[in-house]
This record gives sequence, C-alpha cells and structure tokens, in this order.
Amino acid sequence: MPSLPTPVFLPAVDPTAAALVPSLALIGPLLVPASLVGAVVPTLPKTATYIVDISAPNDVDPVLLLNNGAIALVVSQAQLENLSAEGIPSDRLIVKLGESELASAPRLAKAAAGLYVTEATKPVSAKSLGVKAQVFVELKSTSASTLVEDIKASLPTTIVVPTSLLTNGASTATHVSIADAFLAPVISDRPDGLFPTIVSSSTHSSRPLGMVYSSRESVSEAIKTQKGVYQSRKHGLWRKGETSGSVQDLVAIELDCDTDSLVFQVVQHGTGFCHLGTPTCFGSFSGLARLEDTLKSRLESAPEGSYTKRLFTDEKLLRAKILEEAEELCDAQTKEEVAFEAADLFYFALARAVSKGVSLKDIELALDAKALKVTRRKGDAKPKYEAKVAESSTPAPAAAAAPAPVAPAASETIRMKTTKLSTLNKAEQKKLLLRPVLNSLAMIDKVKPIVERVRTEGDAGLKAMTKQFDKAELSSNIQLPPFATPSLEELPPVVREAIDQAYLNVKTFHAAQVDKAPLKVETMPGVVCSRFARPIQRVGIYVPGGTAILPSTAIMLGVPAQVAGCKEIVLATPPRADGSISPEVLYVAQLTGVTAILKAGGAQAVAAMAYGTGEVPKVDKIFGPGNQWVTAAKMYLQNDTDALIAIDMPAGPSEVLVMADSTANPVFVASDLLSQAEHGVDSQVVLVAINLTEKHLAEIEAEVDKQARALPRVEIARQAIAKSLIVLVDTQAEGIAFSNEYAPEHLILHLENAPAAVASIDNAGSVFVGAFTPESCGDYASGTNHTLPTNGYARQFSGVNTASFQKSITSQEITREGLSVLGPVVVTLAEREGLDAHANAVRVRLQALQA
Repeated sequence: MPSLPTPVFLPAVDPTAAALVPSLALIGPLLVPASLVGAVVPTLPKTATYIVDISAPNDVDPVLLLNNGAIALVVSQAQLENLSAEGIPSDRLIVKLGESELASAPRLAKAAAGLYVTEATKPVSAKSLGVKAQVFVELKSTSASTLVEDIKASLPTTIVVPTSLLTNGASTATHVSIADAFLAPVISDRPDGLFPTIVSSSTHSSRPLGMVYSSRESVSEAIKTQKGVYQSRKHGLWRKGETSGSVQDLVAIELDCDTDSLVFQVVQHGTGFCHLGTPTCFGSFSGLARLEDTLKSRLESAPEGSYTKRLFTDEKLLRAKILEEAEELCDAQTKEEVAFEAADLFYFALARAVSKGVSLKDIELALDAKALKVTRRKGDAKPKYEAKVAESSTPAPAAAAAPAPVAPAASETIRMKTTKLSTLNKAEQKKLLLRPVLNSLAMIDKVKPIVERVRTEGDAGLKAMTKQFDKAELSSNIQLPPFATPSLEELPPVVREAIDQAYLNVKTFHAAQVDKAPLKVETMPGVVCSRFARPIQRVGIYVPGGTAILPSTAIMLGVPAQVAGCKEIVLATPPRADGSISPEVLYVAQLTGVTAILKAGGAQAVAAMAYGTGEVPKVDKIFGPGNQWVTAAKMYLQNDTDALIAIDMPAGPSEVLVMADSTANPVFVASDLLSQAEHGVDSQVVLVAINLTEKHLAEIEAEVDKQARALPRVEIARQAIAKSLIVLVDTQAEGIAFSNEYAPEHLILHLENAPAAVASIDNAGSVFVGAFTPESCGDYASGTNHTLPTNGYARQFSGVNTASFQKSITSQEITREGLSVLGPVVVTLAEREGLDAHANAVRVRLQALQA
C-alpha cells in the first residue's frame, strides 16, 4: 500500500454526521469509529476512503475491516503489538498516544505508518517528534472560532476535526463550512484570488478534461451539491452543464503539493467537457479510454449482423475469443508479439466488461480494493489450468507407458474439518465464530444504478428490467385480486392440502402472538401510561421465484402480515417467462389476503416497493429473503430518506449449528447438517460434538458422506461441507457457551435432555428440540417462522413474527390530581435542562389548578 494520505484535516465522524458524510467523502479520508462502521461505510461512494478507529474496546475483526476497504486502522499501543505479531502490515496501522507519551513516538513510529496524538494542547509535527510517520493530532483547544487557523498552523500535521464543528452551509460562530476548512491552507498568486483547477475524468484517466478556475464560493457550492461548479472569470459562478446539459458529478477534490491549485475528479455527462463538443479541451481520448467509449456506443447501436453485435449477443463466441487471445498472449515471445496479442486480449476482455455494465473505472476500483487486502490466497493456478499447461509443455509418454490413474474429485470423502475447542487460544476461538467475508459494499455499488433507474423511470424502467432480467415482457407488473384459483392440474389436491395445513399451523402460532389488549400501568396516582400495537399499514413481502417454487416463504411472510392486520400487502416475486406466477404462490396469496402481486424480482422489485411507482404501491417495510442483489438493495434503501422504509433484518447465507451428545442418532445428525448444506456453497454448517467417542464421531461423518452422495445437489453439499466445521467440546455447558457466541440461525439439539437445555440458550434464530424435530419442519409447516437472522445477528435480532408487522404506540393520561403531584417534578427537570418552554407548559396548568 502507498504511504498514508496527508489530508488538510481528518473528519472524525460521529452519529449525527450522516448529512455531511457525502460532502466530506469528496475531500479525503474519513475517520470512522468501529461502532459506526456498519452505519457509515455502506453509505459511502465507492471512490471514498476511510480509516477505522478500533482503539476502544470492540469485537470487530481488523483483518476483515482492512480486506473490505479501510485504508488504515487507528489502534492502541497494546493492539499495535498484537496486530503486528499477527502479520498485519505496519503501513496500515496508526497508533494512538497521549501528549504525555510523546517520548515514545520514535519507537512507535517504527512499527506504524502514522501517529495519532490525543488531546494535545498544541500541534506537533513529524519533524519535532523526530519521526517520518504521518502525524494526526486531536487538539484540546479546537473550536469553530480557531479551526481554520489551527489547520493553517498545523500543516503538514493533520488536525482531527469532530464533524460536530462542521457544516455544509456558510461558516458561523459555532460551525465552520467544510469548504472553508478544506481551503484553509490554499493560497493564490492571482490578483483576483482564484485558484487554477484541473478537471479530470473519474472514468477516463488517460488525459485531463480541461483547466478552469475556482473560488471559495464555487468550491463551497461544489462540495454542497456534489456537482462540478467553478468560477468563470467573466460571468461569476459557473455550474457546469446548467445550460448545455453536460453536467458533472463530483467524485473528489484534491490539492496539489504546493496548495495553490486544485484537481476536480468528475463523472462527465452529455456531449463532453469542451464547448466545441469534444470530450476534452485537448481533443479526444485515446487508448483504452477511446476503446471503452467505442464499445459502449456499439453496444447500443451496432448494426445487426456486425461482428461487434455478435460479440455482445453470442456469449459463446466472446468466451472463445477471450480464451483464444489469452493463449496466444501466453505463446507470444517478442516485444512486438506480446504488445499485439495483449491488445487483442484487452479488446475482447473490455467487450465482456462493457456487455455486463462494467467500466474501466470499475476495474481500477477492483484493483485498488485488491491492493488493500491484507490476506492473500496462495495464488496457484486452478488444477485444470495447471494440468493443461503441464500437458502442453511435457513430451508425450512412450506408447507402452500407462498413465498413472488420477482419482476424480467425486471419489473423495465428503467430510467436515474438525477442531477441539479447548486446545485453541481466545483469538483462535474467536476466528471460529467468523462467517465468510460478505462484500456488501461492492454489491451495494452494483445495485445503485438499478435502484436509481426505478426511482427516476418508474414503471417504464421496471418493465424494461423485468424484460432484461426475468425474460418476461409485461404490459403491467402488477396483478390485483381477485386472483384466479389454480386448476387441479396446476395444483394437485395433495399439494393444496399440504399448503392448507402449513398455512393453518403458521396462522395459529402467529395469531396467538397478537396483543389482545393494550398494556395499562398507573405509574403513580392519576398518571396512567399505556402501550398498544398497531399494524404497519403497507408492507412488502419478497418471495424468491422465477423457475423456483417457494410457497413456504409466501406463507411465512403473508400469514403474520395478515394476522397483524396490515391493510396493504404487496407480494413481489419474479414472473416466469410467460409472465405468470407459480400457482403455489398464487394460491398462498389468496389465502393470506395479498392486495397486490408485483411481478418482478431482484433489486428492481425492492426499489419499486420502496419508492412506489405509478402502478406499484409504496410500502413502509420490506420483508423476505433473496439473493445478494435483493439483500444489497434492502440494505441500501433502508438508509435512503427518499424511500423511508424499514427492513426485516440483515441477511446472509443459511446456517445451522447441530449440538450432539452420546445419545444422538448419527443418521439424524447427518441429515440435519445436510439439510442446510444443500442451500448453497456458502451455507454455514457446524456440529458441536459433546464428548463423543471416536467411533460415534466416525459414524456421523460416514453418514454425512453417504447421505450427501444420494442428494441431487451433491456438488453444492460437497463444497459447503468441505468448509464446515466439527467443534469438539468436553461438556454440554461448554457446547452451549460456544453456540451462544456463534448465535446460529438454526440450532438443533440432539441431547439426552434437550428440553432442559433450552433454558440456557441465549442467542439463536430458532431452536429445534430433540431427535424428532428436524429443522425442515420449521422451514415449512410446524408453525414457527423460517425467516431468521443469520451471520451472528441472532445476538440482537429476532426472527420474523407477528410483532415484526406491527409497531407499538404509547399514550399517557393524567388527571388534575395526577398533574398536581407530577407537575413539579417535570418543572424541576425541565428547568435543570434549560428547556423553559417545557417547564412553562406544565407551570401554566399548575397555576390554573391553584386558581
């Protein structure tokens, strides 16, 4: 990784800074406390950089933070030693020290890329400390009145600035504008005080777009609007593209090394930057940038039958060309041959990228993200390519020599990894709790264009994407009741009866969860407080589908919405190619009182329900599982104030933890493990084996192998099981403690006295008690809900239930007598807080009572 950036100042994000984050992300890295990573990082643009402060006690994984994009971590001195010992590069660490500890700065700087000095009474510099590391200083005295001067006086030291001191508006006595803080060190040698500004394309890095001028006013407006805004020497403030339509989205602003000129990185829209109609003031782009523009143009308008059109429509042809050119590049020897063949490979590789909506900038960002990772895979080629290279470079054997037999992968035993908990230290035990890294940030970046298209284009955009992704051309994406009853041929009686029974069981359990009457409590004589439940008026339920048939999910989400009393229930599910919905889901929609079916899938369906369109009703909360596109769209939209929606919970791959003691039946245990392993290769499967004999454990492993081979989805199960884990423990208490830390989605208890163990379970999505309670029953028809928290979120989230579709409202009623006693208490507290109007609202009533 390159050396740490030297920002003008480092904004320290606090929980109230959400409105400032997009603007602050334009001017350099943000300092995000570990506790706010989940809230702040998903909202950042993909070009933003950030540093995470993990120096306070927390349970975050430093490696995970760095792999997911943090450019550095702020750590305590104790953490510095531990993380360095674990192999985390020193150039990714910034160590905290107090002003009284500055004598140790030279020693600490040898093990870190930066020093973070807390509560300093005056600025310090790398030079004064005798170090080469970047220095960040948190000044005790910094306030709005001194901030600009503090920044000027401190460079090249970087001042850490609380976001509570900053504003997107003009500077005041209590807040400093972000632009004023950023421009604090900037100087101009021009009589008019303007700053030369290079405008660079964020998507085309081959040459600048042009040179303009900026003022303090234009920079402030650019940061506030996140658009290209400059200062015309003739006409004043210049909002680029205001009349021509060639607007710019601002990506970043940087200072040059002498702090006397600026660089604006922008995404240029329209015909281009120059008034002559060219992309830049220096002519057209060249090289890869020009090729990308050409391919994008041809993707939209290449004539039928042309070679480029064939590349975009015939995936087999494009795949063959990429493989062909890659092999020819590998065979090339001379400089000219390598350049020629590499150019061919770039052409076809970029054609593939453009066909999938991937830009050169996306590729550059992917390279940057890879460079930030601190863990690396081994890097060997995949076996099939190693074998191919060996085959092409090794002389053929003599005819008499028989090749050595190679056992196919399918013959290998399907088995889990095993570890004994008591032999691991705390750090190793903690790693057992980690799920695979989910790059939610990358997925959110991918769904943003889809979400934005639905928001701006409404039904037209939704129909176009339904045709593109679901392969169904619809006149309308909405189907309203009454829904046609599926025929007996479509829905045989045995299936209908199974759905009816599952619906009845789930409805019975969820109806029992409804609050029968308001809660009323007299907290003191004459003061009655109440709480009562009300349904969320409009809910959206997402049922994955298309070629799949998932009536169980429709039941699990439709029933609690129905019994909670939601007035509008929008069921979204991908249509089949002919535009129809599976009869099973259609039947459940009838049973559960669905008020509209949205025939669309993926992020576009989630966005349509979140924003509403001409046809699609807007909802207040969205429920349901889905692939990573659906999950990312839900996560993104819950933070969009234009959408104003809630979601049920974060989602990850399906998971199960099975706890087994000496009474466990190996056949049952293996079947429970595999019931989750078949969901997907990323499914999480854990067996906690309590003091099992080697023979008993071997029987379970043999059953896993045997039963897996009989499954149609054996290859999926094989990959999931290979990454799964057997944790050996000595006692039931040790096993339950591990399970509570792991917080599984599904917990299955194969224990001698399973019902008694339930009292000790603190964290789980749903518990399956005893040998004859398979997880499958909860998935379909026992009555509990199968929409459950994954990825360890069972520590703080419940599974979907009736209350998920309701919100609680509180009320209070106070009599004259009650206020006469309570009123003086309230007046005292309000006056103490300096809220005189609050106190007065009570005081005037007390005076009326006395009169």
